[in-house]
Amino acid sequence: MSQFVTKAADAQPKAYSGVNFELLAVGEESMVTKMLYEEGNEVRPHDHPNEQSGYVVSGRYRLVAAGEETIIEAGDSYVIPGDVEHELEVLESGEVIDVFVPPREEYR
Repeated sequence: MSQFVTKAADAQPKAYSGVNFELLAVGEESMVTKMLYEEGNEVRPHDHPNEQSGYVVSGRYRLVAAGEETIIEAGDSYVIPGDVEHELEVLESGEVIDVFVPPREEYR
């Protein structure tokens, strides 16, 4: 097993605030997750000190960050600076890849 690669079979299934996700690669300074959103999931308004960058693989979502609302869908990407309040409503089920810097301790 490589110390640099997380194989698909080694992804760790997790859940946080009612949303299922897979914990993928985790380094000292960053973390990659695959969020497994189901239609109707809501990520309530929150903030965290971690910068969050994401890529929408599939699905459709209403993202509100710092009061700015945007519909995002497959192929879109985003970045949310640390300590910026944001929320997400899942309009159509899908997957999103998120990268957190530094890693989110509550996701480990």
